[in-house]
Amino acid sequence: MSYDIQHLAKAHRFETVVDGVTCELDYSLHDGVMTITHTGVPAEVGGRGIAGELVRTAFETARKEGWKVVPACSYASTWIQRHPEYAALRA
Repeated sequence: MSYDIQHLAKAHRFETVVDGVTCELDYSLHDGVMTITHTGVPAEVGGRGIAGELVRTAFETARKEGWKVVPACSYASTWIQRHPEYAALRA
């Protein structure tokens, strides 16, 4: 399934609303390194692949911008291990 994920660059956040529930990925950005600090999908909309799409979108944005990525939150860290095609983006 595809989700309408918005990049709120000034807030250092990616977010989407699913069934009226906000899901988010927060990051910090310093010297071309995006550190993913939190991925949050409330239980009522969990299990639909939303967190994975948020992380994928963050990595794709990093690729487009020429950033490296530190997957500091546990979900992003596990996700990158399952998606070696993004390994070159790790800081």
